[in-house]
Amino acid sequence: MMKKILMLAGTCALLWNMSCTTKKEEAKSEETRFLVTNPVRKDTLFTKDYVCQIHSIRHIELRAQERGYIQKIYVDEGQSVKKGQLLFQIMPKMYEAEMERAKAEANFAEIEYQNTKTLADGDVVAPNELAMAKAKFDKAKAELSLAQVHLQFTEIRAPFDGIIDRFHVREGSFVDEGELLSNLSDNSKMWVYYNVPEAEYLDYKSKVTSDEKAQVELQMANNQMFKYPGVVETIEADFNNETGNIPFRATFPNPDGLLRHGETGNIHMGVPLQDALIVPQKATFEILDKKYVYVVGDDDIVKTREITVGQDLEDLFVVTDGLKENEKILLEGIRKVRDNDKIAYEYAKPVQVIAQLKLPAE
Repeated sequence: MMKKILMLAGTCALLWNMSCTTKKEEAKSEETRFLVTNPVRKDTLFTKDYVCQIHSIRHIELRAQERGYIQKIYVDEGQSVKKGQLLFQIMPKMYEAEMERAKAEANFAEIEYQNTKTLADGDVVAPNELAMAKAKFDKAKAELSLAQVHLQFTEIRAPFDGIIDRFHVREGSFVDEGELLSNLSDNSKMWVYYNVPEAEYLDYKSKVTSDEKAQVELQMANNQMFKYPGVVETIEADFNNETGNIPFRATFPNPDGLLRHGETGNIHMGVPLQDALIVPQKATFEILDKKYVYVVGDDDIVKTREITVGQDLEDLFVVTDGLKENEKILLEGIRKVRDNDKIAYEYAKPVQVIAQLKLPAE
């Protein structure tokens, strides 16, 4: 009886040991199964960043057109104003007096002209005297018009809808003709200027026709993206010989008034790439500032391969040298293998792999 019990116990131990060994081998097999894929060729875009300056579509200086004391300021700094709204009043008393004098002289000249005309019609005076009286009357009317203009110049009104900048004068200040009072900005649209190097300008012109307007995005100083896209509307005529750059100008709508004259930011401009060879960034690793991948050969052995990265996309690299489209690369587990390791793997189509990444390609 004891002999049977010992035999049964030995059999159970043997079966348990074999079961554990099988589970360990299965686990080991699962651990060494890797995921591989291929590079893929696609038409895509990469984003170039440019430091930019933001300007109002209209930004002007408001200057005094006549000399005198500032009698009244009708607005406040930073206030939105409408076209034709009165902003500053220069003391008008002297100009009102000049206009009254010019009006009186015009009335006198008109009476003199009418009397001379009556005499001329009766052949009492020569036609030359009538012509002289008419000339005096015309001159008096011109001087009256000029006095009226000078009086109007004592009122500084907004030439368009906009926002008033800080004041350079206060009520009671004496100003000369042409002295700066403030600035006025029309922020309904914004002009954003950024400099593009010559080589990138040539690439841009070769890919964008004259009828097209490339869309760009604006990253503001707080690193947030402005929610309205802009369009590149013009390129200046000349390159800067010192920097080798040429200014681009993009126009952005600004319905919320968020952007102001003088702000800075970064323009994100998409540059098209045709037939680019793309690999996921997670399939690469870096050694001493150089990029590498593991290439899986037909014998299932992995080999380290240096690659040249042309552009850095979101989650992707554009490879310009070192890989071919039909070569398999290790996608996951690159930290678990070494050069010349033989691996078991599963293959994933590159389209499926890329679909799971954030891809800015079409």
